Amino acid sequence: MDDPQPGGCPRCAELEKKIAELTARLEKLEAELARAKKNSSTSSKPPSSDIVKPPKPAPKGKGKRKQGAQPGHPRHQRPPFSLDEIDKTWEYSWTACPDCGGHVEVSDELPRIIQQVEIIPRPIEISEHRGMACYCPHCKKTHFAPIDEPVVRAGLVGPRLSTLVAYLKGVCHCSFSTIRKFLRDVACVTISRGQLAKLIAKVSGSMKETYELLLGILPDESFLNVDETGHKDCGKRMWTWCFRAPLFTMFKIAPSRGSEVLIEVLGREFDGVLGCDYFSAYRKYMGDCGVLVQFCLAHLIRDLKFLAEHPNPKNQSYGRRVLEAVRTLFDVIHRRDLMKPQTFAATLELLGKALCRTAVKGVPSTSEAANLARRFKKHGASYIRFITTPGIEPTNNLAEQAIRFVVIDRHITKAREVKLASAGSSGSGRSSPLAPSKVARFLISSSKPSVPASMANPLPQ
Repeated sequence: MDDPQPGGCPRCAELEKKIAELTARLEKLEAELARAKKNSSTSSKPPSSDIVKPPKPAPKGKGKRKQGAQPGHPRHQRPPFSLDEIDKTWEYSWTACPDCGGHVEVSDELPRIIQQVEIIPRPIEISEHRGMACYCPHCKKTHFAPIDEPVVRAGLVGPRLSTLVAYLKGVCHCSFSTIRKFLRDVACVTISRGQLAKLIAKVSGSMKETYELLLGILPDESFLNVDETGHKDCGKRMWTWCFRAPLFTMFKIAPSRGSEVLIEVLGREFDGVLGCDYFSAYRKYMGDCGVLVQFCLAHLIRDLKFLAEHPNPKNQSYGRRVLEAVRTLFDVIHRRDLMKPQTFAATLELLGKALCRTAVKGVPSTSEAANLARRFKKHGASYIRFITTPGIEPTNNLAEQAIRFVVIDRHITKAREVKLASAGSSGSGRSSPLAPSKVARFLISSSKPSVPASMANPLPQ
């Protein structure tokens, strides 16, 4: 009997169709599983989103390290306070020998010293400012001497205590209830939560001019790192944008995550380089306004790790190949101090071009790999712009580090809308705090008096 012709069996055709459907479904489920397994090391998700964090592997050939000082490490001791920092000095001396009771003389040896820091029982000062009444027989009026404008401006809570409250709220992420308990139990003064809220609003208002000044400087910066994070204000979706310049960091709260915020803050003529992730708002701003961008390589590495660990072997091969090109690039960056500047720049440029070629050649026919290759074809130069633009970082870590404090505050206090700004300077070109407590205290108390001080001197009691 002759064998049936290929495809002539209805049962075989039905089974082949079923196998094709099951294969397609399996690939879809594997892709969904891979996306569900994303964590902070394989995607742009924050570390806090990791449901299960694998433990760090134990060092090979070594036991568990003991707590405390490690053998061979130098000892670290706190330096003593200087004489200018000491408020009181207590001297203890023997009047007779503790062993035999005989006469003792003062020795030339240095004394044994214990320095102690303590909070005084009532660490606040309450003052009363009186504008004394004076009657003028000529005008037949009673005039009250004006109180100094800084005192009037500060109100019930003085500049230093206002700064402490703002520090507890902004830096320490304390709630108003926690601040109220702290002032009651430690500073021995009771201030209601409503008064504390007004105080925070006053501190924010005192920084308005400085905030607007720094906001106007942003478009003139040569380099900026930008990031954004979402939160809710009375149920309404809001976004906190972070703009990190070399000498200061600005935060702006807006109801949008779109490119219109970038246009509002930086304008359409921004002539610097923007460091950011691959979010669509930055790409739209780059395309519409012709802005130069350095896309974050750390985010790219996460995407490549996702491909390298993908269940599809084609994605794995492609992801590992491109990831190896990125590793080679960063290996040269880490060995910068061992190379001559000309050699380093030339090598970095060659490796950057090699990375772009690797990403667009030999791309497998999968949607995940095609998306990454399409990204390099369109914006490959924006991933290696740091090579030809000295001063720009290859990653967006600066902005992510700056905005992290906003995320922490949001999770701890569930705070409502607050405008924030910090200024600083550093020789390394990175932002660092410029004595925020002193800056805030100055902004709260500084103002021009309305009358000469000689005409309105306070009368001491």
